[in-house]
Amino acid sequence: MLRIRAGVVFPVTAPPIEDGAVLVGTDGRITAVGPNARVPTPRDVEQLEFKDGVLTPGLVNVHTHLELTHLSGTNDEKDFAKWIGRVRALKDQSTPEQFQAAAEAGLRDCWTHGITCVADTGSTGATMQALVRFGGRGIVYQEVFGPSPAQVPASMTELEQQTLRLRRLATSQRRIGVSPHAPYTVCESLYRRVARFTQQERLPIALHLAESQEESELVRYGAGPFADALRARGIAVEPHHCSPVKYLRDLGLLRPGTLAIHCVQVDAEDVAALKASRAAVAHCPRSNRAHGHGVAPVALMRDAGVPVGIGTDSVVSVPDLDLWAEARTAWFGAEEALRFLTLEGAKALGWDREIGSLEAGKAGDIAVFAYTPPQKLPPPPVALATVLGGRLVHRS
Repeated sequence: MLRIRAGVVFPVTAPPIEDGAVLVGTDGRITAVGPNARVPTPRDVEQLEFKDGVLTPGLVNVHTHLELTHLSGTNDEKDFAKWIGRVRALKDQSTPEQFQAAAEAGLRDCWTHGITCVADTGSTGATMQALVRFGGRGIVYQEVFGPSPAQVPASMTELEQQTLRLRRLATSQRRIGVSPHAPYTVCESLYRRVARFTQQERLPIALHLAESQEESELVRYGAGPFADALRARGIAVEPHHCSPVKYLRDLGLLRPGTLAIHCVQVDAEDVAALKASRAAVAHCPRSNRAHGHGVAPVALMRDAGVPVGIGTDSVVSVPDLDLWAEARTAWFGAEEALRFLTLEGAKALGWDREIGSLEAGKAGDIAVFAYTPPQKLPPPPVALATVLGGRLVHRS
């Protein structure tokens, strides 16, 4: 059992508690939350005290690529299409051992930043191995690529094999899904095959969608740098005369359980389509800004009732895995930011019955941050302590 006392506890679904405490049982679940004087102190319980600390639910990073951690600072391409090509080249030069070490380092860095749940997109399976080795929580989306129809059989064979391998490692704490990467790396026939496969296997989907103007030009007009790059490889490109959101909706990729990543280049009709399909959105404000994509209309999505969580994207795009920095970039107020980084992120992943707030019966995923009174939120990015299922996984 673990009992944590802090200067203030933010349950998220209830008002803040000054001089509060949380008790986590031997099953890793919260048994009590409240004022310190009212939370029991069982015999032999492990106790942690942070009298100048802010105790929150563990943060939820709804989009990242931990297997790319070793590529931080290696890609200074300004043009987005060229940047994507450079990432592909850097991945091709990396070894399995490098991917594995990167995923493990990335997971530990998440814990350092108070992140207890990750939604990770990758092609190597390294993040799932890291979650298994260190006992982490997250969902791993297996990427699939194939811009040419000729690649579809091989792409699907590899996807099916990788999915089977990941499934053997899945638990209630480690989930798997599928990520058909983006319209400029996945052809229409592969999208259709993935849509059927994920439906048959009851697997959630994550996909990069409406991220850039270049992507919109490709889908709508069959033009722009992505179209040029595909044609240079001998791959035919046809305009679809619609937005990326409507394109993937019509292909059956937008459904309950789909996580649409970025969604910067969207209008009111696109947001309505996301809402109608019951898809969720991963908002990555610093990555969007770094690549010059613009600002996602988060207020429009929220008003429409589309679930939105916050993600860091990879450290190839941003300098670190600091979700509080993402919230500041999005201009969220302090308590609004906390809700987005916890409960709203959990909702976007369909995990809000288990994590995202401090309530009896939920998993004991907790972060403790320092603060300088009277300011309590937002705290410094590095956590004083991070607890996952009642287990201390980080302490500074």
